[in-house]
Amino acid sequence: MVLVVDDEPAIRQMLEDILGGEGHQVVTVPDGRAALQRLHDGLLPCLILLDLMMPRLNGWQLAEHLRADPRLRPIPFVLIAANPRFAAQAEALGARKWLGKPINLEDLLQTVEEFCGHAA
Repeated sequence: MVLVVDDEPAIRQMLEDILGGEGHQVVTVPDGRAALQRLHDGLLPCLILLDLMMPRLNGWQLAEHLRADPRLRPIPFVLIAANPRFAAQAEALGARKWLGKPINLEDLLQTVEEFCGHAA
């Protein structure tokens, strides 16, 4: 299952439609605080697709929480951001990679397959 964390409803819906159409389970949330709550409630995704610029708890703050919690630390996350300057920050934040917006469909599917395998 893939957890999508993005404050833009259209992006959440697009990612859910694309990944769901490929057979992946997808859970979407509008910000880092909602993501953290779902993760603390026991959600264990194979991958988190994480936007950086969000209200309440942004992507940088959520990344800090993920790195600090031994239970959440193993969950891979990929940053999604429009500004390519964030690509250089991805590794420092603990992200496995960076995907630019607009999201390249081939890169997205390859990334999800890399961390989650083929959908059932």
